Amino acid sequence: MKQRDYSLRGHTLVELTIALALGLVVTVGAVSLYRSQRAAFGRAGDALQIREAGMTALTLIGQQIQMTGFVPADLPQPQSKPTLFGCSSARPTGADDNLTCEALTSKSDGIAVRYVGDTVSTWPTSTSQTTDCLGQAVSVGGTAFGAGRVLIVNRFYAKPSGSTGESELYCDGNGKTGSAQPLVEGVERLRFRYWLAGAQTARDAASLAPDQWANVVAVDVCVLVRGAPQGRRSSYMDCDGANVTGADLRMRQAFWRRVAIRNNEASAP
Repeated sequence: MKQRDYSLRGHTLVELTIALALGLVVTVGAVSLYRSQRAAFGRAGDALQIREAGMTALTLIGQQIQMTGFVPADLPQPQSKPTLFGCSSARPTGADDNLTCEALTSKSDGIAVRYVGDTVSTWPTSTSQTTDCLGQAVSVGGTAFGAGRVLIVNRFYAKPSGSTGESELYCDGNGKTGSAQPLVEGVERLRFRYWLAGAQTARDAASLAPDQWANVVAVDVCVLVRGAPQGRRSSYMDCDGANVTGADLRMRQAFWRRVAIRNNEASAP
């Protein structure tokens, strides 16, 4: 009977080493590709959130500035106080009819707008009361103009949250003064410049005299928004137009808008 030759053939140590090396290269490449794609996806998502926060903040503040000095058409008397007030690197504080400035460590500017609100110019409560920027009912106990119309005073500024440490856009409405609440997360700084009637350049709040606020016809608004940590530094243009490299690992972007004051006698021409 004829026997078959069942001789075994194995891999040499060199072949095994080459196979392991190739497998390691493929694994490292796959992991590297995954990490780079994940980082790119994270940066894209962060950029989208930054843009949404910036545009939301610009819209909210812009709408309020446009309301500055508003009085219903059938109400003849204008407001006696300046309807706009701003602070440089500070937030408006104090009584609604005698605002002052309190410095902010965030270096954010602050702004306060005044207008006569009713259930048409504001979102009314379930009991048809006029509301401030936080949806709080403003009582008629203060300055009243009849038929549920009251003076609305909303103050905007940016600062880090006391609980999370994240920068946020805050509003303090006169529905409950002193109880500011965050509106938009990620807003690191606000910058306002004011155009006086007939002026060639815009000016900071600190350079305006008290009697000049009534002559403001437009406001340049800048919102600087920062994102989540992304593992590397990035450059951006700040609200002063300077190119800056971030000191931390967060992306930043500034958003600008010029808002005309519609309800100001100096704006009428």
